[in-house]
Amino acid sequence: MTQASGASAPAVQAALQALWHPGAVRDPYPGYEAVRSLSSGGVLPLLEWNAVFVTGHAANSALLRSPAARSGAWLAGAPGDTDALRLLKPMMLFHDGAAHARLRGLVQAAFTPRVVAEQRELVRALLAELLSALPNDTETDLVANLAAPLPARVIMHMLGLGGDDEARFIRWTQSVADLLGGADRSPELMGRIEADAREMRAYFRDLADELRAQPRPGLLSALAAAEDGGERLSSDELLSNAVLLLAAGHETTSNLIPGGLLELSRQPAAWAALVAQPEHPNVADELLRIVSPVQYDGRTLAEPVSLPGVTLPAGLHVQLLLGAANRDPEVFPEPGCINWERPNSARHLAFAAGAHYCLGASLARLEIRETFAALATRFPGLTVTDPNPPFKANPVLRGVSTLKVHLNGPVHSPV
Repeated sequence: MTQASGASAPAVQAALQALWHPGAVRDPYPGYEAVRSLSSGGVLPLLEWNAVFVTGHAANSALLRSPAARSGAWLAGAPGDTDALRLLKPMMLFHDGAAHARLRGLVQAAFTPRVVAEQRELVRALLAELLSALPNDTETDLVANLAAPLPARVIMHMLGLGGDDEARFIRWTQSVADLLGGADRSPELMGRIEADAREMRAYFRDLADELRAQPRPGLLSALAAAEDGGERLSSDELLSNAVLLLAAGHETTSNLIPGGLLELSRQPAAWAALVAQPEHPNVADELLRIVSPVQYDGRTLAEPVSLPGVTLPAGLHVQLLLGAANRDPEVFPEPGCINWERPNSARHLAFAAGAHYCLGASLARLEIRETFAALATRFPGLTVTDPNPPFKANPVLRGVSTLKVHLNGPVHSPV
């Protein structure tokens, strides 16, 4: 492996460090293009850091599918024994090979096409309830009043959790998101995450015992009773993967909804086309591609991996820039434009690929399709009133913290 051809080490370091500048989360795409321009085949090694940064769609796809690219290596060697680390370590997200297959196999039955299709009426009912409660004559925050509660209520229903705890569950998912991807590691934030991790562990451990004694409808009860070759999920495995499903089922969609509307506000022709055909079959995948609610992923190579023009050595840390891959101009012409007729939108890597492909992808697509169809049908004049909303300080799970809109602007005006 060699340093990027024609690029000096200081230039490469400067381009990469710029990706994590606090202001970059508002618009990371110019930074991705700067890194792409320094790479060869969408692969940019940085020998000083024992790392490689991957912007190309083909290289990202190949590494996500490679059994040599391990997702949990960094966590296995993480120092300390905090409640936050104890919460993360049993998550299937950080396991590979047989251990990952065992955990995933016990959970994936909840996300079959039949089960997901059964959620359609639930999603439509929740959407109708939430949209009917929105004010028609004044500005409202679509994050707090739609994007946050909708996916939370859907995944809570599937898990079998009571609605009384909705606010607490949303707070917990934010802590998990900050733990997984936040750039801020202040003592205040880490203290809040640690407190929430203790609370989550206590809640789900008590619930696991209760569900095993008195089963009830829902995925958690099924997981508590599930066996694999006579072996059940341990209490730690059950609670950690319940938290993962809760957080993953919430964060991607809750960030995609406002992120998609913000992008549409900047491309009024795309909004008009959506209003004209609100149930276009490509809406979910094109929005997932353009928004990329998961911007980064990471792997460590257990063995050398060969890509066109380069062999990456074992032990290398791989930074997968999914947001860049989803706007790779070699795969997606005019990548910054929303195009409902784009023939290959579904090739996006918003849900990763390979063994760790998102279990809830079909559920997320369902929620996105139904939400944008409902918004375009009920509120064709919807207008984003703050074109520069605040973003969460999380470059990995990127999303706005508030999105102010007016539902009844002039019909067919820009979003």
